[in-house]
Amino acid sequence: MRIHAVPAFQDNYLWLLENEGKAAVVDPGDAEPIEAALAERGLELTAILATHHHGDHVGGLKALAAHWKCPAFGPAGEAIGGLTQKLREGDRVKVPGLGVEFSVLDVPGHTAGHIAYVGEGVAFVGDTLFACGCGRLFEGTPAQMSASLAKLAKLPGETLAYCAHEYTMANIRFGEAVEPGNAKLHARKARDAAKRARCEPTVPMTIADELATNPFLRCSEPEVIASAERHAGRALAGPVEVFAEIRAWKNSF
Repeated sequence: MRIHAVPAFQDNYLWLLENEGKAAVVDPGDAEPIEAALAERGLELTAILATHHHGDHVGGLKALAAHWKCPAFGPAGEAIGGLTQKLREGDRVKVPGLGVEFSVLDVPGHTAGHIAYVGEGVAFVGDTLFACGCGRLFEGTPAQMSASLAKLAKLPGETLAYCAHEYTMANIRFGEAVEPGNAKLHARKARDAAKRARCEPTVPMTIADELATNPFLRCSEPEVIASAERHAGRALAGPVEVFAEIRAWKNSF
C-alpha cells in the first residue's frame, strides 16, 4: 500500500491510499482534487474513510461515493450524510479493494465522536493529533482529549501518524515556548523546516517523535509543567490541568 498526500484548501491533506489499481481516501474534504489524483494515477476509488464531521474532512464524501458507488465509513457518534457503515472503538474495517484492515479508536476532544483508523503500521488521526500539536477542543473536554492523545501515545513508536493539516512549523514554535530546553524539539525544527523549504509535507510523523517533542503528549515533564504553571499564575493539579492550560495558551499564541 502506498499513501499519497493530496493537498486541499489552505493547509489540508487528503490521504489517498493506493494498492494495485484500487484506492481509498481518508477525509475527503473536497472531491475535485481526489478525482484529479485518481485520474492522474489511473485508480478506482473503492472506499472512503472519515474521521469526523467537519466540512474540510467530509465535504467531498457524497459526490465521491455517488460517482464511484463505493462504501463510506465514519464515526457512529456524528451526523455525517452519505455514510454506509458507522464505526466505534473496537470495530475493524477491511478496506474494500486494498487488502488492508484497520482497527477503530474513539478519540473525542476535537469533536464529540472523532475516530482514528489504526493498522498496517499507520494511524489516520484526523484533527486529534497534529505534528507537534493537537486539535482545538470544539466539542470535547480537556480530560477527553488527554485520554484520546494517551491512546495514540500507546501505539508503537514507529507508527506513522497521518494528520490532516500542515500546521507543523507553527506548532513547533509554540512547543519551543513551552519547553525551550528540549534539544530534540530544536533538531526537529531544523529537520522539518528543511522539508518545508523543499515544499515537502512534514506529515506523516512517528509516534516516537511526538512523544519526544509534542508538548501535549509531555504534560508530565517538569519543564512543561513549570511553563504551564507560569502561564496560569498558579499551581496545576496534574497532567489534565497542565494540558488544559497549554491548550488554552496555544489558542491565543
